[in-house]
Amino acid sequence: MRQQLLDHYLETLAGFADVRRDAFLQHYYAYVYIRIMQALGAYGFRGFYERKAHFLQSVPYALKNLRWLLHNVTLPIALPTLLAAFHSMLASEKLQGLSSEADNLVVRIFSFSFHRGLPKDETGNGGGFIFDGRSLPNPGREERFKLLTGRDAPVIDYLNQQESVHQFLASVMSLVDASVSSYQHRGFKHLMVSFGCTGGQHRSVYLAEQLAKHIRGRNGVEVILQHRELERMAAESTEKEKGAPEHLRP
Repeated sequence: MRQQLLDHYLETLAGFADVRRDAFLQHYYAYVYIRIMQALGAYGFRGFYERKAHFLQSVPYALKNLRWLLHNVTLPIALPTLLAAFHSMLASEKLQGLSSEADNLVVRIFSFSFHRGLPKDETGNGGGFIFDGRSLPNPGREERFKLLTGRDAPVIDYLNQQESVHQFLASVMSLVDASVSSYQHRGFKHLMVSFGCTGGQHRSVYLAEQLAKHIRGRNGVEVILQHRELERMAAESTEKEKGAPEHLRP
């Protein structure tokens, strides 16, 4: 198919300019390699370093194109180090594992503060479920919990003792379970579930953790969990430490 498309473009171009097909093809595939490297770099950075896993779903297709090039194209100059790097990428178990992961349903679970707006949907699918946890008992109102989060045992124990929390989670899990099953059946690739509360530190974090625990391990499902406000607080703390005099740094 790719060869037929290239032939079509060259034939069309020949109607407008004098094209030496052999000379064009001698250099064309080098640019194809460059374009694939650009795409792999961009998607690898967004996926591995920014933890936006849906970008990694394009990696298997780039690897497939690399494999075809390595078996069917001879470049006009020898580039042994670069070609060895490509062969190494094709042999990488981590990258090959993305091929099967590309078929997974990716469930992205967020905790957030309503004061700072809703989490951004990077997939363009509209944002999915948004659950408001502000109706639940708030551990943040008690002094003993102020410096803790929804991942800490005392906060978890407190919320586990609240019947309203169990009822809330039961309803959430029923809705999400039904959507996960439907999405998998229909071949959808992304579902976003967000939990908001006042500060994004206690209730929303707890709820997000509980849902992630509930659906992790399901066949064909990849869970990505992100606590937006906790990550922001950690980043701000790191910046303050960098700006502090060396003798005051921890």
